[in-house]
Amino acid sequence: MQMTVWFIVAGLLLLGMALGGSVLKRLPLSTSLLYLVVGFVLGRVGLGRLDAYAQAKLLEHMTEVGVLISLFTAGLKLRAPFKDPQWLITVRLAFLAMALTVGLVAAAGVGLLGLPLGAAVLLGAMLAPTDPVLASDVQMEHPLQRDALRFGLTGEAGFNDGTAFPFVMLGLGLLGLHPLGEGLWRWVAVDVLWAAVAGLGVGTLLGSAVGRLVLYLRRTHREAVGLDDFLALGLIALSYGVALLVHAYGFLAVFAAGLALRRIEKRSNSGKPPEEVLAHARTEPDAATHPEHAPAYMANAVLDFNEQLERLGEVSLVLVLGILLAGLPLSTEALWFTPLLFLVIRPAVVLVTLAGTRTSRPQRWLMSWFGIRGIGSLYYLFYALGHGLEESLAHRLVPFVLTVVAISIVVHGISVTPLMQRYERRHSQ
Repeated sequence: MQMTVWFIVAGLLLLGMALGGSVLKRLPLSTSLLYLVVGFVLGRVGLGRLDAYAQAKLLEHMTEVGVLISLFTAGLKLRAPFKDPQWLITVRLAFLAMALTVGLVAAAGVGLLGLPLGAAVLLGAMLAPTDPVLASDVQMEHPLQRDALRFGLTGEAGFNDGTAFPFVMLGLGLLGLHPLGEGLWRWVAVDVLWAAVAGLGVGTLLGSAVGRLVLYLRRTHREAVGLDDFLALGLIALSYGVALLVHAYGFLAVFAAGLALRRIEKRSNSGKPPEEVLAHARTEPDAATHPEHAPAYMANAVLDFNEQLERLGEVSLVLVLGILLAGLPLSTEALWFTPLLFLVIRPAVVLVTLAGTRTSRPQRWLMSWFGIRGIGSLYYLFYALGHGLEESLAHRLVPFVLTVVAISIVVHGISVTPLMQRYERRHSQ
């Protein structure tokens, strides 16, 4: 009987995704908010049960897959040349804003929550990244979009799920769960420099190599045509696996692989307007093997497939979050800490970080507000649990982080549609 109900729920959710997307865009609601409510109800009535502590490894891998798919999608959306000033916004948000947010959250964790320094740094690393899975409503809608707000948030979400990792390792190290080296030399050399640079390098090399191989086979031999979904999944898995093999950050590798695949399309442009090339790639019958249109066809096909996967991942993971919340007590500490994070720390950090950039005041304020927390935060939480986090700290951090993420889904889900509609109207004038 329970399985029958789950099939019915899954069918309704998937049909809702297909039929209700345009309706929800007109309402002050996000799909994530609805999935969260459904998951919570299922948990409350006993149709879904998950133990965040006993099943931490399973939950780590589930959230890991969801983040990987979204990071690859984010990379495919970013088509602007690296000399474009918009990349400065992205880099500042992903690196400087990340570090400042971790520092401020850690300071609040020690001073206001009474956490040990290692746990406070770990909390900062969990809550600092903006989310690539749940932030799709404020990210790039297509690769040719020219908007600093959407580009900045897309790039930030793509980079900072990897740039948060050094702080996770620092927090674990301060708790005695990861070697840092005397004077932090190992953390700086391995966890900061090597893991980040090697991760970006692995993703760039593999994305470029696989993309060029596929294009060669298609243009020259008319082979390797179709099944772009396997191309996407294969490149994600290969980039992530090789990065982990060389002790690099797999999240950065997957994001860089998506960027590299999009770079091939951009560099292969024949000089025609990109709008025309991308349009032909979608409509020409032989676009997959056409010398000019094959790169755009490949990038678009992979992006389209990944966006579908991303939506399925969003449904699954937010349902899981709702079920977890139904079985845990609400963190009262998170109820007052979340406004501090969203209304003080995030705005202060973003306004400082973007000072002097080519962004308007509305863009800076919207970037301040849309620091959406989500699946990335959950992944780092379960990663820490799986690496021996002390039980007393685990029982404090789990409901805390889950509550912050749930509040983010609610408040950002309600505000995203009216705020973005107002921004688009003003921006188009």
